[in-house]
Amino acid sequence: MSATKSEIESIEADRRVLELLAQNFPNVSAASSEIMNLEAIMSLPKGTEHFVADLHGEYEAFRHILRNASGNIRRKVSEAFGNAVRESEIRQLCSLIYYPERKLELIKSEEDSLDDFYRVTLNQLIKVCQSVSSKYTRSKVRKTLPQEYAYIIEELLHESPSDDDKQAYFNRIIETIISTGQADAFIVAICNVIQKLSIDQLHILGDVYDRGPGAHQIMSMLCDYGSFDIQWGNHDALWMGAAAGNECCMANVLRLSLRYGNMATLEEGYGINLVPLATFAMETYADDPCTDFGPKVDEESAVDEKTQRLWARMHKAISVVQFKLEGAMIGKHPEWNMDDRRLLEHIDKTRGVLSIGGVDYEMKDSYFPTLDPADPYALSTEERVLVDKLMHSFRMSTRLRKHVNCLLSSGCLFGVYNNNLLFHASVPLNADGSLKEVELLGERYSGRELFTRTGMLMREAFNADTPDDLREYAIDYYWYLWCGPDSLLFDKSKMATFERYFLIDTATHREEKGYYYQLRNNEEIVDRILDAFGVHGSHRHIINGHVPVKTGNGESPIKANGKLMVIDGGFSKAYHKTTGIAGYTLVFHSRGFQLVQHEPFSSAEDAVLNGTDIVSTTQIVELSQHRMRVRDTDKGAELQSQISELMELLVAFRHGLIKERRSK
Repeated sequence: MSATKSEIESIEADRRVLELLAQNFPNVSAASSEIMNLEAIMSLPKGTEHFVADLHGEYEAFRHILRNASGNIRRKVSEAFGNAVRESEIRQLCSLIYYPERKLELIKSEEDSLDDFYRVTLNQLIKVCQSVSSKYTRSKVRKTLPQEYAYIIEELLHESPSDDDKQAYFNRIIETIISTGQADAFIVAICNVIQKLSIDQLHILGDVYDRGPGAHQIMSMLCDYGSFDIQWGNHDALWMGAAAGNECCMANVLRLSLRYGNMATLEEGYGINLVPLATFAMETYADDPCTDFGPKVDEESAVDEKTQRLWARMHKAISVVQFKLEGAMIGKHPEWNMDDRRLLEHIDKTRGVLSIGGVDYEMKDSYFPTLDPADPYALSTEERVLVDKLMHSFRMSTRLRKHVNCLLSSGCLFGVYNNNLLFHASVPLNADGSLKEVELLGERYSGRELFTRTGMLMREAFNADTPDDLREYAIDYYWYLWCGPDSLLFDKSKMATFERYFLIDTATHREEKGYYYQLRNNEEIVDRILDAFGVHGSHRHIINGHVPVKTGNGESPIKANGKLMVIDGGFSKAYHKTTGIAGYTLVFHSRGFQLVQHEPFSSAEDAVLNGTDIVSTTQIVELSQHRMRVRDTDKGAELQSQISELMELLVAFRHGLIKERRSK
């Protein structure tokens, strides 16, 4: 059959694209084979997406949730063996999968017959691995396999010991693994494969940093993880701003680290030299008990009282520096309309009050040895030297720069994946629920364009070819993102840090949330936001974090008739008393959505020794009547587009419009 006029016109219009495509698929046979391959992939079940938010440096808990895939591995093990094995054996097998190296050490010290253990365990692990790999192509599975065992694992995954013709072959592979002394290494390898295949795509909805001690460890893990994306949170922006050279951001980073007694990320993680701050604090605040600046550390903490007293003085010293720097920043940018946050000029040290609008607010602490009433936002000579030294340390940290580059390359302020809109905090709204216009560089933006333009501005702080004045503004804007009233990462009336530290009247501590937080349970408004971001489909959702869900008070993370899900349940230990739990994760697999509520994690040691796991409760949010396939996803749309191009290439080949070539 000859090509139609419209087909010929389409081919001519797409000729350049088709000629490039023909370089990889040079003839009818190659193009046809690829079409068959893509069509087969489209029929596979959708991969499992994993959503987490607000990790706040809790490396051990986060690592365990990745290792157990929010309970998905436990479910796969239970399905694979049912009632054929005891509950204690299931726990031990899961513990081995999560922590293979450490669990093997323990087992080898207790097991009388190692060969029997290896034989049984290898068969069990292969069965579990077959289950988690069943929804992927052989090619994708192959890419996850360690090079040294790739061939053997692939053979075992695609052979069944129940097949009489293959029984001896299968068993012989197992016996040879044991007899050659490779059982330990092979078990570790296959456990790691199970972990990797249990999560197809990892979504981080912001706030890797602050509070907990292991943010740098989380970032190192993510940089090597592979299939992940991140929607930046306000705490991430704070560290990015510090790395870019924003002194206000740097001071906040230091203050938060001292407030939560988290020095590991600064000193061990990024090599920040805190000796200048300690020296300055001991000299300047030696006579100040700094009572309200003691670190929030656990009662069982190993930090002695002397160290805590030092941290308290460092905490107050950097806090005063922060308020000075922030006041100067607000003066530099009157367009941000934040003059109400310039509070140092209202301090009356002699009376111990803060006087605003004729009202005196009693202060808990009025000892400010470096504050000049005539110029309250000027750093003293010693403070200026201190800030310069600290900033040099931040700018010289190669590991911090590497992690920020990872955030930039793998992240943005929002993402749309498979009809789900992801962002960290909020979408600025007006009182009536309409999208609020926010000024940025003299222009006004709202909704998707506001997120896009803000993300572009954030990147300008790190682009080598950015004009100096634009780069300076971009660096400054990181602080506004942290605490500006119209910031899409903050969206509150104010950040009452000064009031909480210094004012007795708790009414001054109140921070009014933006309209998004007040209206996000309204399905109509959620639909309006989804429309504005171009998210379509009958099953579409907003997924975000930022504000801990007070589960203990009966608050639900599922809002707007299931169209909005808040998955910050409080990973940070500092939130556990408020939330009553230790975090949410959301799992989106081929059957639908499951929200997993986690209890506090004990430790990896406990998991290895006793087979304990994070106690989790799974709530089914939304199930599909039909199992979702790859063709139903964003990836499926991409593959369908490739298939259409290949079909057009076939027509071009068959009618001589593009010449075939022999495959290489």
